[in-house]
Amino acid sequence: MTRVTRDFGDTMQKEAVPAVSSDVVFTSSRFPNYRIGANNQIMETKEDPKVLSMKEVVARETAQLLEQQNRLSVRDLASKFERGLAAAAKLSEEARLREAASLEKHVLLKKLRDALESLKGRVAGRNKDDVEEAIAMREGELLLEKAEVKKLANFLKQASEDAKRLVDEERAFARTEIENARAAVQRVEEALQEHERMSHASGNQDIEQLMKEVQEARRIKMLHQPSKVMDMEHELRALRAQLSEKTRHYLRLQKELARTKKGGESVPQFYELEGTETLGSYLEIQPCSDIVPEVSKCSIQWYRVSSDGTKKELISGATKSIYAPEPFDVGRILQVDIISDGQHITLSTTGPIDPAAGLGTYVEALVRKHDTEFNVVVTQINGSHHPTESIHVLHVGKMRIKLCKGKTTIAKEYYSSSMQLCGVRGGGNAVAQALFWQPKQGYSFVLAFESERERNAAIMLARRFAFDCNIMLAGPDDRAPLGT
Repeated sequence: MTRVTRDFGDTMQKEAVPAVSSDVVFTSSRFPNYRIGANNQIMETKEDPKVLSMKEVVARETAQLLEQQNRLSVRDLASKFERGLAAAAKLSEEARLREAASLEKHVLLKKLRDALESLKGRVAGRNKDDVEEAIAMREGELLLEKAEVKKLANFLKQASEDAKRLVDEERAFARTEIENARAAVQRVEEALQEHERMSHASGNQDIEQLMKEVQEARRIKMLHQPSKVMDMEHELRALRAQLSEKTRHYLRLQKELARTKKGGESVPQFYELEGTETLGSYLEIQPCSDIVPEVSKCSIQWYRVSSDGTKKELISGATKSIYAPEPFDVGRILQVDIISDGQHITLSTTGPIDPAAGLGTYVEALVRKHDTEFNVVVTQINGSHHPTESIHVLHVGKMRIKLCKGKTTIAKEYYSSSMQLCGVRGGGNAVAQALFWQPKQGYSFVLAFESERERNAAIMLARRFAFDCNIMLAGPDDRAPLGT
């Protein structure tokens, strides 16, 4: 029996059975068989009723041992027991290998422990001490592994604390750098604002000086002094040219300041708006280089935006590269979207459109009249070109608008909701002098005035009289604001 005890102990040590709990209930008294099916799925094979289970094999071997106990020698009994134990170990090893692909390690060890305990009970407790010793050894190994895991956890915790401390230090350093960058940006913005204030102040001073000179010229003209009037007219032309040049220079400075604030120096400019941003002038889209597509091949749409940027209105029909501001655009920012080759480019004026100098006073003087006449040329009727360039007279009255040619009335209509009146939205260089008038549905004219001042005065006067009649006189779709 000494040999049986030693061999069994060596076998158990080689097995290295870990300590597991014994509270698992199995539906079968033997280990199931598994196979690898399609898609690498582990499937359990049905038990063959002809194959004996491990429990039955152990029971049969034990019965044979008990029957031959009285007539076999100690050596034969030990040999039989070793063969039975080897067969049980082989069956257990085969079952463990079949289950290893799908079962968790702790479940497998639990099943092996239960099988060994069952086998231990069948052999009448002869190797109980050896099994318990092997289990105790495995439990000791598990305790050592647990201690190592705990030591590793402490090391990881310390490493996590060190990493957190480093992250906090880097975050504090980043915050300091951000604050320094913000301070630098604020200093640059203050310098730009100061430069802009100085430029604006100098521009206002030049404009005031020019206005004083213009008023002096008018006063001299009213005194009927021909020689001085001629001299002042030449001076006025020169002053107007200087004013236009200074205005263009001021707008260029404003655009450069706006690009500098937005970091536009590093962003290529494909197009830009040219023209004076005042009522009575026109704005034109110009390419900044020869490599960009032509403006005529681009899709264009103009918008008017409130000065605070909270409201944006689509200007219906304004799809040309040239747009002349009308009285509705005064105090608002003009914006244009350009779509070319899949690129969406947005341009806008540097500020709200300024009113024309003296236009308000001129309109207030016309309001006192019952009827005001303007000389015009009809360029289009119902969208078709009108070939004749004869002079017509547009009568803007308190109740109606009338277009005449000599003593013949071309059109006459009282103010109504179907009437539309606005500046022409697109065209050539004379677009600032043109007006669109629709007396009623299906009947429209494009009229060219003698000057931009006359055109804007006619629009403002007609809208003033229409408003007194509770009519909102505007262009196509001007009553449909577009949300930002």
